[in-house]
Amino acid sequence: MLHSLKINSESEIPKYKQVVDLFISDIESGIFKHGQRIPSINETSEELLLSRDTVEKAYVYMKKKGILLSVRGKGYYINQVNVSKKLRICLIFNKLSNYKRSIYYSFVKTMGVKASVDVFIYNYDLDEFKAIVNNNLNHYDYFVILPHFRNDNANISEIIKKIPSEKVLIVDRFLEELKDYPVVYQEYDKDIQSALLCGIDLLRKYSCLNLVFPQSEFYPPYIVRGFRIFCQVHGFANTVIDRMEDAEIKEGEAYIIVSDDDLYAFIRRIKQKGWTPGQQCGIVAYNENPVKEIICDGITTISTNHEEIGQLAAQMILTKKFERIKSPFQFIRRNSL
Repeated sequence: MLHSLKINSESEIPKYKQVVDLFISDIESGIFKHGQRIPSINETSEELLLSRDTVEKAYVYMKKKGILLSVRGKGYYINQVNVSKKLRICLIFNKLSNYKRSIYYSFVKTMGVKASVDVFIYNYDLDEFKAIVNNNLNHYDYFVILPHFRNDNANISEIIKKIPSEKVLIVDRFLEELKDYPVVYQEYDKDIQSALLCGIDLLRKYSCLNLVFPQSEFYPPYIVRGFRIFCQVHGFANTVIDRMEDAEIKEGEAYIIVSDDDLYAFIRRIKQKGWTPGQQCGIVAYNENPVKEIICDGITTISTNHEEIGQLAAQMILTKKFERIKSPFQFIRRNSL
């Protein structure tokens, strides 16, 4: 006899998968034990008010998975009781980078064996993002989304709202139009201000602060806003540089470099000059990673904790305690300032 089985006809999950989930739930709770015969396809069809074809599809699926064993002329029997259902998670990134990889690995590690995680990349493109969402609406239990687009005013929320809100977790960016959704976020404008303030004693050595911010790579523009506010409030001469290769590197100035490609290009150029970071010029790099601790006797960084972002997102799903969490941001002192 099936135990308190219910099918939600309004759910986007196919009915046959709901039948599978209900059987798994009863197996996990001990209602069905190994070797026990389960109700026939006709009996389950009548009890759940479903078509026989739908129930048969569920039984065939469970047989293929090894959950059920069929005995000709007798019916179906429980073949496997270790059937914990893995969560299916769709992780949607704007791009691949060291930063995103750190989030991914931390997220997967924290989820452990309790989830199967698939990654999709939309390359800042709204149409690609829309296609990913539309093509996978019925395939996942949760969608973890990092929403960064070429057009910062893109109508992102209307696409995300196609997904049932209980399945969505936003990561890295707070969206006002989705303020009721759970999120682990950065405050880009305030983060850079608070981080640079922690190193203001070192920054005072320099006559000008330069933010190297490549427009073509679609970094959040709030970084520029926060940088300019910091410089205005604390009286720093400042510039924003788009292309590092076109800019003159000046002695006595400090450079806050967002892109790793620009950072490594910058280091090559000052080595050609015979300069040492922290002496003739200063360097602050975005996004901490192990390489920056080593090169040039240590590069000063401002960074959120990427691993913690992945961990927090996974813990929300595992505990089902969904909330809005501000990711901590830090200034890490090294010899490049």
